[in-house]
Order: sequence, then structure tokens, then C-alpha cells
Amino acid sequence: MTLGLPQLPTSVPAYRVPWRILRDERAHPVVLNVGDEPVDFVRVFRDDPSTGIVTDLWGQVLPAERLELCLCSADLDDVVVTLAWFRPEDGLEYVWRFVV
Repeated sequence: MTLGLPQLPTSVPAYRVPWRILRDERAHPVVLNVGDEPVDFVRVFRDDPSTGIVTDLWGQVLPAERLELCLCSADLDDVVVTLAWFRPEDGLEYVWRFVV
């Protein structure tokens, strides 16, 4: 029985995470799409024990596009940032986490 999930080939090539984080200013890291393709429906989740989970909806992020996060109210020693996005090529959702 299939659950309607996309069928992937048995040998899927590795997909390089398209993000680079520029940490010039710790409370305002910049997220850069270093990939060759746009990514769709990008969402950013910040999990901070002092404020709870905060969600930002970025939509489509183009190659070389830079977006700044504001973590001013976060406890920078405890905050975890999660990026979730879809690749237009395969329609799958990807998730990547980082700390500042």
C-alpha cells in the first residue's frame, strides 16, 4: 500500500544544502542562497526557550538572494534556527538547522 509519497530512484544523488550563513553581526545573521536554483515556500522557525517558536514566511528565495534574521529578542546562546523549503525540481520538502 502506498501513501501517496513520491517514488524516488534507488540511488538519489546528494543534494547540497543551498544556504550559507553570514555571521558578521550575531544578532542579525544573513541567510544567503548559494544554490543554483530558486527554493520555494521558505519558512524560518526560531526556537528560543525565552520566547517560544517564532515563524517567518519568506516565500521563494532566488539564487544569490540574501535575507537577514533579527534575533534581537532571542537568547543567542540557546536559539536554534530551522529553515524549511521545497525544491521545484522534485517537490520535496527539505529542512536544515543551525545555531548562531
